[in-house]
Amino acid sequence: MVAKNQIVGLDIGGTKISSGLNDEGVIFERLENKTPFSESQEYILEAISDQIAHYLPYNFQAIGIGIPGLVDPDRGIVYNLANIPSFQKVKLKDFLEQRFNVPVVVNNDANCFTLGEYHFGPARVHRHVVGMTLGTGIGTGVIANNHLYTGFICGAGEWGGVSYLDKTFEDYCSSKFFKERYQDTAKRLAKKASENNKSAIHAFETYGTHLGTLITRILYTYAPEAIVIGGSIRKAFPLFEKTMMEAIGTFPYKAISDNLQIYVSERDDSAILGAISLVDEQEFQRSSGTPVPNSEIS
Repeated sequence: MVAKNQIVGLDIGGTKISSGLNDEGVIFERLENKTPFSESQEYILEAISDQIAHYLPYNFQAIGIGIPGLVDPDRGIVYNLANIPSFQKVKLKDFLEQRFNVPVVVNNDANCFTLGEYHFGPARVHRHVVGMTLGTGIGTGVIANNHLYTGFICGAGEWGGVSYLDKTFEDYCSSKFFKERYQDTAKRLAKKASENNKSAIHAFETYGTHLGTLITRILYTYAPEAIVIGGSIRKAFPLFEKTMMEAIGTFPYKAISDNLQIYVSERDDSAILGAISLVDEQEFQRSSGTPVPNSEIS
């Protein structure tokens, strides 16, 4: 992986747009602006363009973007963003390429997090890696045989929507679990747990069991060598590590689970680095002869 500081990377979320340039794994000229999530599609596109325009003095040669939801990475079309209602079918790649006259690559934000960790974190020594972002929701990215696997329109790894107990894994493994079951945020409960509040400690122990159960399902599906945990809830990892590992320990194929490496992300810019890395990833796809489908979905 060769870092290229002439590529702009953006991590577009429902609350903020983060961006920067890469200099050998370090993000510089970083910007953060609030996402005008409730505005029209045209207004939001202009806000994204304004943020990219900040980097024009650097003569960047490409743009990489991570965004939550379903994405056609071949055409750069974004579909059905829950946190940005006006983004139901947006030809983001076409719009920005016409505006800035450079190549634009778009992918799912959890895929970008995973790609960034794979290239610039400890997981780079592995061939098969799953990245998990634990926050408002759950995002999952998959590295298979050293390259990003996305499935059709980046639908691979959408474990949050899979049925679990009476709801879905997202209801038990994201911040929803703490809000719905304990009427509090993960951040506040983590503080209470650090002060030896028994209810808060129990909340994270229970959370760890649910997350460990999700990881066993991921082991059945992808058999990764490593899992990288990111997102805001990762900061409370010591509070749920024990019960998470106990749940993983129930996995029957010990040759897989006993060799699994769990990493907790130490970076806050992995998604931006991954968005930048998308440019090289797409070059690999092209050089390997991966065909681009001729039709787009309606």
